Amino acid sequence: MHMPSQFQSRSEIVKTGKMLHQRGYIAACDGNLSVRLSKNQVLVTPTGMSKGSMRSSDLVIVDMSGRKLKGRRDVTSEIGMHLLIYRMRPDVNGIVHAHPRTATGFAAAGIALDQPLACEVVIGLGQIPLAPYGTPGTPELARTLEPLVPQFDAVLMANHGVVTYGVDLQSAYMKMETVEHFAQIALITHILGKQQLLDCAELDKLIAARNKYLAVNSAAPMPVHSSNGNGNGGARRQKKSTFADESRDRESTLLRS
Repeated sequence: MHMPSQFQSRSEIVKTGKMLHQRGYIAACDGNLSVRLSKNQVLVTPTGMSKGSMRSSDLVIVDMSGRKLKGRRDVTSEIGMHLLIYRMRPDVNGIVHAHPRTATGFAAAGIALDQPLACEVVIGLGQIPLAPYGTPGTPELARTLEPLVPQFDAVLMANHGVVTYGVDLQSAYMKMETVEHFAQIALITHILGKQQLLDCAELDKLIAARNKYLAVNSAAPMPVHSSNGNGNGGARRQKKSTFADESRDRESTLLRS
């Protein structure tokens, strides 16, 4: 895959920071974004600054150990989370961490977004798991994410927020929008007191349909519910999609092209 220039990456981070702030996904100095510039360098947002009012000169370049290489500001205290994801996922080149209200509400309530309620989420993300609480700005936060990063492209962080990542920053941002939109749908079903879940046959069709979408490369397994369709019955079992390995192979091919 062709990597964008540093100039392009700086512009993309500034633009995405404004979008996050305008949509209410972050407030004050919340959130952080990054782009992989090369094998050994990452461009990341600074700490203590609104991501809605950044300039390209405010961004910081670090190496894969988190050491600042260039920039007049201090790097985000959550750089460890970004570096962990880049180390574990060579296919990832952009990361977004934000606190969208509804999704963060689920995270604060200790509820994962893992119910098969919306076909678009099944195709795009599979499911959105919940990582245990880890203190922001410490290695503890990265450790809570480590078991989930290889298989999922979006993770709720208990009592904290959401992190999404993708082949580029735009992909990571779109996944953040998807998470928050799905959280709003899930909240409405909770308020209505009823969830009509997709059944096994419908899920199998959707997972197979992922092959038709080149922009979709999530390998996340979907939970399958043996229910009567009203979301109230049956035990849940985890179904590993046979699509997972095929999806990763396709992504590797796209990255090499």
